[in-house]
Amino acid sequence: MTEKIYIIHENSEWTDHLIKRLKELDLPYEEWFLDKGKVDLTSTPPEGVFYNRISASSHTRNHRFAPELTEAFLAWLERHGRKVFNGSRALRLEVSKVNQYMALDASQIHTPKTIAAVGKDQIVEAAKELNLPSFITKHNRAGKGLGVQLFHSINALEEYVNGPSFEPSVDGITLIQEYIQAPKPYITRCEFVGGKFVYAVRVDTSEGFELCPADACTIDDLFCPVGEEAEEKPKFEIIKDFDDPIIYKYEKFLQENSIDVAGIEFIRNADGKIFTYDVNTNTNYNSDAEEIAGKYGMLELAKFLGSQLD
Repeated sequence: MTEKIYIIHENSEWTDHLIKRLKELDLPYEEWFLDKGKVDLTSTPPEGVFYNRISASSHTRNHRFAPELTEAFLAWLERHGRKVFNGSRALRLEVSKVNQYMALDASQIHTPKTIAAVGKDQIVEAAKELNLPSFITKHNRAGKGLGVQLFHSINALEEYVNGPSFEPSVDGITLIQEYIQAPKPYITRCEFVGGKFVYAVRVDTSEGFELCPADACTIDDLFCPVGEEAEEKPKFEIIKDFDDPIIYKYEKFLQENSIDVAGIEFIRNADGKIFTYDVNTNTNYNSDAEEIAGKYGMLELAKFLGSQLD
């Protein structure tokens, strides 16, 4: 029997481009849509290459337990020695920013000061402990900028957590985090396939912060500074010949954490210091930016997965 590439996911809109590339390269594939289902732990999984792209935001698409079900599938696949890319360790980091930050810290990669809290009173106490003029909140199990709010006072935070607009994280953990003031309204996202750097994309945040570059995404949450005049330029722009020592730190981090495909986001402060704040292990790509640059993340991913077939 010919081996296949198995795509584990819960959102077809994020896999369409990959499937298109697999077809272009005439590579055999099968989708495992894990919003619900079962896994017989006494059975033997098929031979092949397994690529996990389950998202931390799956619950926003009524797929509340997709990560938990996927974890069971990954444990089963890994027990039988299957080739799994973005396996159980990657999933663990995908669904917990606490785990992300601790792993980044272990790799000596700077992250913003962060306190994790459960309970409204503890969220307010955490902000007081940070003792910063500006700070943000975000969900621990996030994706799509979930729960991201910017505050300039404790009173404003108290009104939010005790008001009708407060949204708790699906896992109950809210992060209270240092707000990094960027001199210019953009962040940088570095893309990796097979653990190797592919390209960096500059994301314009002057009109708000859209975390996900996928064509199908529309995200309204605000993260970065606003108020500056936005020039007529694309929101996503691949940076030509991007070269920074952070790339090598990221590649080492990915290797240490068994992450094969990722988009890692950072922001620079006024002193030029890099703060890494998000690791996306179900990374997406913006087609307009790629067309202009002539670089294609899903094509590189399809080639990589195809190279792993026996």
